[in-house]
Amino acid sequence: MDTRFLTLADVAETLNLTMSAPRALVTSGDLPAIQVGGKKVWRVEESALEHYIQQQYALARQRQHANAQ
Repeated sequence: MDTRFLTLADVAETLNLTMSAPRALVTSGDLPAIQVGGKKVWRVEESALEHYIQQQYALARQRQHANAQ
């Protein structure tokens, strides 16, 4: 069975970030997540993480294109 939701630790590992970085992305609203259970228990849907990654690729392409002009 595929996992639908990821922990912030899973997100940090996937993006090769420190644990504080995914929490900052979630609290800023840049990475959609839901809060379950305790106050600091966040879950990120796999599809939301993939969408975030694709957005970051698009932003990188835009910056590269702007810098090339």
